[in-house]
Amino acid sequence: MPAPGDIEMSRRGVLVGSAASVAATAAAPVRAQNPKPAEKPAMVKVSFKVNGQARALELDTRTTLLDALREHLRLTGTKKGCDHGQCGACTVIVEGRRINSCLSLAVMHEGDSITTIEGLGTPEKMHPMQAAFVTHDGYQCGYCTPGQICSAVAVLNEIKAGVPSHVSADLTARPHVSVDEIRERMSGNICRCGAYSNIVDAITEVAGRKA
Repeated sequence: MPAPGDIEMSRRGVLVGSAASVAATAAAPVRAQNPKPAEKPAMVKVSFKVNGQARALELDTRTTLLDALREHLRLTGTKKGCDHGQCGACTVIVEGRRINSCLSLAVMHEGDSITTIEGLGTPEKMHPMQAAFVTHDGYQCGYCTPGQICSAVAVLNEIKAGVPSHVSADLTARPHVSVDEIRERMSGNICRCGAYSNIVDAITEVAGRKA
């Protein structure tokens, strides 16, 4: 058995150690008061065609295409949702193909042709897909609608070009427009209001016009 004095000394040691630890923690912010100055961001010039108009920007190399469109070109129809490429709200059409603009750097699109919701149609002259969404009430809050419409336009172009999907029965044959095809191809676009059935109806209507 340890002597009472030994136990008392151990307690004192614990207290001294704790006090030293607290003092070191309190001193840490003092050392961090003079951090190194942040390095200036690397800037680069990039030019592309947006909605048929040539645009040139000087951007931080880390700028996403989404932020270039929204913050620099003020095309705020394209929405920032999850910012992780999971919701599809930021979908735009680049060189005829839909992409999640939040996952793509603007500098990667030098010389590309980009179409946003603003470039598809106007309130006075809507794109057939926009008109179909209105007719079939393919939206509720409307936040995801720009990405939904851009994706829907690209979906019909994919089917027309004969690009198969995971639900295509024959990968060597031209796919047919069907509910299964539409749902599979639109699965990357999330509608938190749950207007999916109306969205499918809108896309089906436009596909019928093009048939």
